[in-house]
Order: sequence, then C-alpha cells, then structure tokens
Amino acid sequence: MSGSNEPPAGGGPLEDALGAALADTVRGTGASTGGLYLIEDAEPVLRLVALCGLPVEFSAPWQRLPLSAPVPVADAIRDDRLVRIAGQDEMARRYPRAAAVLPYPFALTAVPLTGVRRPWGGLVLMWPAMRPRPLTPRERDHITSIARRMARLLDDATRPPVLPDQPHAVPVEAVHHPGQTRLAAADYLERLPEGALALDLEGRIVFATASAARLLGRSADRLLGTRPWQSLPWLDDPAYEDQYRTAVVSRAPVSFSALRPPDQHLTFQLYPDASGISVRVVPGGEGGEDPPAPAAARPARAAPTGRLYQLVHLAAALTETVTVRDLVSLIAHQILPAFGAQGLVLSSAEAGRLKITGHHGYPDDVIERLDALSLDTDLTPAGQVIASGTPAFFAHPAEMTASYPRAPRISGKQAWAFLPLIISGRPVGCCILSYDHPHPFTADERAVLTSLSGLIAQALDRARLYDAKHRLVGELQRALLPRALPRLPGLDVAARYMPAGHGTEVGGDFFDLLRLDDTTAAAVIGDVEGHSVAAAALMGQVRIAVHAHATAGAAPGEVLARTNRLLADLDSELLVSCLYVHLDLARHEASFASAGHVPPLLRHTRRPGGILEIEPGPLLGIATDTRYPVTTVPLLPGTTLALYTDGLVELPGTDAGRLTADLARHLDGADGRDLERLVDRLVRHTAPTGRHTDDITVLLLRAEDGPGGQP
Repeated sequence: MSGSNEPPAGGGPLEDALGAALADTVRGTGASTGGLYLIEDAEPVLRLVALCGLPVEFSAPWQRLPLSAPVPVADAIRDDRLVRIAGQDEMARRYPRAAAVLPYPFALTAVPLTGVRRPWGGLVLMWPAMRPRPLTPRERDHITSIARRMARLLDDATRPPVLPDQPHAVPVEAVHHPGQTRLAAADYLERLPEGALALDLEGRIVFATASAARLLGRSADRLLGTRPWQSLPWLDDPAYEDQYRTAVVSRAPVSFSALRPPDQHLTFQLYPDASGISVRVVPGGEGGEDPPAPAAARPARAAPTGRLYQLVHLAAALTETVTVRDLVSLIAHQILPAFGAQGLVLSSAEAGRLKITGHHGYPDDVIERLDALSLDTDLTPAGQVIASGTPAFFAHPAEMTASYPRAPRISGKQAWAFLPLIISGRPVGCCILSYDHPHPFTADERAVLTSLSGLIAQALDRARLYDAKHRLVGELQRALLPRALPRLPGLDVAARYMPAGHGTEVGGDFFDLLRLDDTTAAAVIGDVEGHSVAAAALMGQVRIAVHAHATAGAAPGEVLARTNRLLADLDSELLVSCLYVHLDLARHEASFASAGHVPPLLRHTRRPGGILEIEPGPLLGIATDTRYPVTTVPLLPGTTLALYTDGLVELPGTDAGRLTADLARHLDGADGRDLERLVDRLVRHTAPTGRHTDDITVLLLRAEDGPGGQP
C-alpha cells in the first residue's frame, strides 16, 4: 500500500467505496462510531484510514498502531476472530492502556478484514453506553459478513488503496423530520428563558439562541464556529472539554456546572446523537444550589484534553518498551505521527560524543555524517541542548541557520524539536524530531513534547541497561556451550540452541558431542533447573564432569552416576536432567542412560519411527548412591536420533505427551536429507510463532556408512 501527503479525502473509487461501506455499517448496526484500519505494506503497522461518528482529532493516539499493539483491533487481525468488549470495566481489565485513553462508557467490537491472499486490516465499531447487551449470533454474523464484503472490495481492486496521513472523516446522514422546519424550531427555542446551543461532532457551535448568548456573555456572532472552551476563557479547562468528549463517545446525556465570572453559576446539559449535541444552558447550579467554584485559573492555557490523553497513551506505551530497538520503533510509529513529524534521531552522550542509537526517516549517509559528533559541534544543537537541559524548537530553516548554519544542509529537514533526555539531573542523550516542511510549534505541543522527553529518557536508560545485560548473558551462554561440534566419519550432526523468548537470565540447557576414538562418540544433552547465573555455573560443571568421565572410558550408566556424586559434593540445591548416549559406529549400536530427561525420538529408514522407550533414573542431585540403567538399540545407517530438552514439548496449555507423539510423527514424515533444515522444521513445528517461554535445545544425530564397517 502507498502513503499520501494529500489532505484527507476519499482518494478514489476504492476509497470512496470503503468509506460508504463504513457509513452503511455504522447505520445498519446502530453503532455510534466506526473506524477502518488497513495494514501498511512496508511494515506491520495499522493505519486508521476512515472514521465515522467521531471528530478526527479524537483519533490522534490511534491513527497509527503496531500490529503487535495490545488493542482489540490488532488482536482481531492477529487471531482472525471477532473481539467484543462489553463495557468500560472489561476494557480496563483486558486492555488497560486503551482504557486509560478512552475512559468513557461504551461497547466495542473489532473484526478482521481477511482477504483471499492476505489480511487487509480491521473494522472497529462502538456503541453507546445504553446498549450493554451482548451481540446476538445474528448480529455477529452480520458484522463478519460486512467485513468479508469489505475484504472482497480490497481483493478485487486493481490497485492498492491510498493510505492518507489523516483518516478520512466519513459523514453519517442524520434523520430529519420533514414536518419540523428550522425556522419554527428556532422560534420555539428563542421563546424559552433558558439558553440553547447546538454543537457539531467537532465541538463547534453551529446554533445559539439569544438567551444562550446573554447567559454566556458573548454575542451569537462571536460564538458561532468556535468551541466553547476556546471562545469562553472561563470554560478553558480540560475538565469541561472532557465532558463534551464523554458525550460524543458514549452518546449519553452529560451535565456539569461552571462559574461564569464574577458570580454567575450555569448548568450545561448535553444531549448527543449521531449528528451533533444539543446543549441546554440553565442559570444556577444543578438542584437549585450554587456549585463550588472550579480550581483557580491557570496562568497559561492548559493542553487540550486530547493532548493529555495522547500523553497518557504514549506514556503507557513507553513503559512497555524493553530494548532500544523497541523504543525507536515506538517513537517512529506512534510518537512521530502523533506530532506530524517525519524524522527521528535518538542519540546518547558517550565519552563527549553523540552516539546515534536509533533513527528513522533519514538516509544512511546522513546518519553516518551525524554519528559520533563531538558534543560541542556546530553541526547540530544536540550538544548544547544536552548541556543546558533545555529543549530547543526550530520552526523554520532560517531559525536553525541563524545559530547552526550547516545543520539544514546536512539533513534537508525544515523544522526540528531537540529534546534533552535527562534523568536525575544526568544527561543521557537527545531525541530529535524533524519535519519535512516548516512547522510552527504551539504552546501545548512544546509542553507535551517536553513532558514526553522525560519519559523517553527513562525508557532509553532502561532499554540500554537491558540491552547491556542481554549481551552479557548471551556471551556467557555462548562461552558455556560448545563452539563447534566435532566431525566423525559415519556420523552427521546438527544442533540448535534457542534461549527463552524474553528476559535477561541465562538458561540451563546444555549439550555436547565428544569424539572418543575413530569409531565411537558420546552425545549428551541436559537441563539445569531454573534460569540464573547459578544454573549456568552448575551447567558448566556438569558438562566438564560428563566430558571427563566419558573420555576416561566410563560406561553410560557410570558416567551419570559419577556426575551425580559430583553434584552431591557441590551441595547444590538445583536438580539436573540429563541424557547420555554412547555411539558405537563400528557395531552400529547406541547405548542410552537417562537421568529423568525427556525421551529421544528415533527415525528409521525403512520402518516407522517414534518415541524411544528408555528406562530412566532419577534426576541428578536427588540421591548420592543412584544407579542409572542402560538401554541399547541398533543404530543402522540412515537412522536419525533426535535429542532435545523439555522446552520443545512442554508448552503452556498443551499436553506434553501428546505434543511429543505429534513431534515424533512429524520427524518420521519430514524430509531428513538435510539435518540443518530438519532441526529448524522441528523447532518451528512446536513453536511456529517463534515465541517460547523456556530454552529449546535440539541435537540431531544420523548414522551414515563409514569406516567402521558396513551393515
């Protein structure tokens, strides 16, 4: 799909058809709001392309979302299912970040647009709070059939849809009663002592009676086309704007009181529908009592409520970033679009230089010129911003050129926001948002960006620490595992070690292949209990012990028995599972001894394979005087053994025995000519998404014709 810098519009027949389908869906389902998301081709990001029933500015936190974001529409697309949220409580429980940005009573349904060849995006529908009942099966079928029709529109299109920078506002036609003329309605309202206003869904006053103008203290001409909280200074409080937002989103009546200086109390009663909001303005507080005065006026205008919710949304998202790469992706895909920026440079202050840790929207040659610049360089204000701790905003190249003449020529950008990243008075770096065109920064933009810089600083500091720990853990893990497996005539091998998909703690899986002489070898695989440095240290000691006893000529059962006694001498509280295999390539035999390890899988050349039944002994570290029985099986040329750890088959919510049997069938039916590809297939079979909560280790051994003799 393609992007566009054109103003929000239908874009063409396809976009118009999608917008019309969205409006029809909102009307046909009785929803108050509808939104259409499409997936960008360049990266797994959802773009809101059409919005119905809400002001476009409300959608700022939601206009561009990663497909992995914890929101209903992303879940619906990823899982290819309808997602229903019955109310505010359920939203707070299942999607707390979304609930923080939409703290209004409503029900929501998200459904995927799944085409013949690909998922296209998702459809979101919202209902007023007055409709809390669940969807009937017929309503569910109706919504999913609408989604399928929209997906077919996209499947059959001759070109991909245009993705606008801002969502297209799709109108919903309101129902008018022909017997009521506007003139008669206006005359009726003018005769009432109370005031009457009409707002559109954008919050602008489109009608005001003379009584309303008198009560508000401003002529009707000066009120029309304005938003009350912008044209009336005494309503310039985010709390009042939020009442309007509550009415628009929930479609429920809202009432609040405000003090018009010096001493006039007014009650505002808001009655919303799909076309706008009718407002009654009544003198005095609700219930005939004067309400308490609101908080003292702020010295400067507060940020609009939309910006405040946007800040809450972005702050919640920043707390979920783990790595520096996550942080850069979040800023690029959510923060840049929220503020209309196109470029990002995230740099850290290291040894007097600006080290770029992430970027977006810049060519590589520009980044190469900017990387590792001195903090006192005159090519960028970043160093000065870090030193002073004060953000700098440049709305036009001329402003930048006045102090830094060479800066605009390097990047070609036209406006910049330089945000210092400071933690407890310590500078950690600078975040630069840049624009392809001149961009005047409003007071609330500066305030929100300055607040956001502190959150970005904390996220960057936390992510850098995580990345450093992760690198250290990876180096430790690699040092404890064999760098390469020996090659032995008559034996083909392949191995994989995959650490758990999250966290920074080193795992306890280990494996090894030992060449004993020209025709014999030993393979070992095991798992130390837990994920910690202590588990890693014990894993290294077990590997050394097995290696020493095996090369000394001990039998398989004795290798495990002696290693078990070593654990007793070490007085370790951790237990170890282990499987030891002695391979005699001349006799074509394999002898197994197991200390509570998961059973290996066997694949034959001319008959079905399966799970190899081995009599196990207890885990290493349970008792001192333990004997480990030995099981010997034929190892004819072409036979493949699969040794693995329990992370491959013990997955949350699954039966390990059933999954092991399924894995054995998969091994038996797979193409086994290339062991490297086969080991990857086994891992993908049980962890197709690449996500796993435990370490996974797999060691494949295949007997070949070799110098030890022919079968």
